[in-house]
Amino acid sequence: MYQINYETPVHVHFIGIGGISMSGLAAVLLGRGFTVTGSDAKRSDLTAWLEGLGAHIDCPQSASNIRDGIDVVVYTAAIHPDNPEFQAAKTAGLPMLTRAELLGELMNNYAMSIAVSGTHGKTTTTSMLAHILMGAELDPTISVGGILPSIGGNVRIGHSEHFLTEACEYTNSFLSLLPKLGIILNIDADHLDFFKDLDDIRHSFGLFARRIPSDGHLIINASIPNLEEITDGLACSVVTFGIGEGRYRAADVSYDSLGRGSFVLTKDGTPLGRFRVSVPGEHNISNAVAALAAGDLLGIPASVMAAGLESFHGTDRRFQKKGEIGGVTVIDDYAHHPTEIKATLRAARNLHCEHVWCVFQPHTYTRTKALMDEFVDALSLADKVVLADIYAARETDTLGISSDDIRKKLCAAGREAWYFKTFDEIETFLLEHCIPGDLLITMGAGDVVKIGENLLGI
Repeated sequence: MYQINYETPVHVHFIGIGGISMSGLAAVLLGRGFTVTGSDAKRSDLTAWLEGLGAHIDCPQSASNIRDGIDVVVYTAAIHPDNPEFQAAKTAGLPMLTRAELLGELMNNYAMSIAVSGTHGKTTTTSMLAHILMGAELDPTISVGGILPSIGGNVRIGHSEHFLTEACEYTNSFLSLLPKLGIILNIDADHLDFFKDLDDIRHSFGLFARRIPSDGHLIINASIPNLEEITDGLACSVVTFGIGEGRYRAADVSYDSLGRGSFVLTKDGTPLGRFRVSVPGEHNISNAVAALAAGDLLGIPASVMAAGLESFHGTDRRFQKKGEIGGVTVIDDYAHHPTEIKATLRAARNLHCEHVWCVFQPHTYTRTKALMDEFVDALSLADKVVLADIYAARETDTLGISSDDIRKKLCAAGREAWYFKTFDEIETFLLEHCIPGDLLITMGAGDVVKIGENLLGI
């Protein structure tokens, strides 16, 4: 595989440079003196930002964008082999890396590389740990899968030996990484358009754990079923965490009126102090314990970790308050898996409101069909559910599945649920039926956020 060495900057070309992850990696290379060019289907705020950092970007993609002088080409999973730019790079015989392979190459340039994995909570936990590392003045380089206000985007260019990133399991991307410290937050059935089943997913997480070297650490949730299947025989040290269980555990948990938790963190039964999180929900207590375990292993004092953790107030699209209209509070959340939906709606239940409305946009046909009953169970935690059409993402509708199928099952279970084909219809319905004191959550990994923003006029 082509190796990226910070000591010898080269010319890297990105096919699909405008994505949230690709743009972040391009920015890291620009900060290290590399020549960066790229292309995308259209210009965006991210491409403009990269151009401001010194990148040359062409839109749209074209074979002519593969020019003389390029040393290596990086491409996303969304780029198909028949892409003209991809074909031109292949014809030219240029070395080629996937986005995940590039991320792995970048991490190899840091003595302390940290990768946060799990089917849920990666962005939040990475962001919590980012605040802890920055609070400790460790000057980390950070790549996060969302917009983190404290770093003004999705990437921070540091100048130390610390590199922190999310590690995505989809298409086994995280198997291109060799982190010194790896975190596994949870393992649930997801991305079933790629994985065969839960056992297949667990197998991949086991392979990820085995990529951590003997002098490294795996931090893993103690509540994962049959944990020893993942941890037995690992060369690295294994450190468990959890709420009420694990080597690092949250005890004496309490919540304020906004659902934000505080807890005593113990290590091997010894209290390290009381910690507070500034984002709501029990799931964020668990995320915080994972981040704190990493911080403690890195030698960060408890008081510094506490301040860093409390300074994190969330990332975009993670229980993000968008505003209020007519006495109705509008929240947006990225949850698109039943486990995430349950966590978000349970957090909402800790808030004082008349009714919890959930406007849910299912994400992909395969996930909706495979987890139909789990979606119904999770959405039943809301008082009222409005379904939008399925967001297709990378798929086409070949399964005969519809959001209306979820509505029918919810209604059969005695829940109040509606389905509308267009956002305009949903917005009109909400304006007519929400009352002052209600909490309205737009939820999903697609563009459902637009509904709340349209209602608020932002």
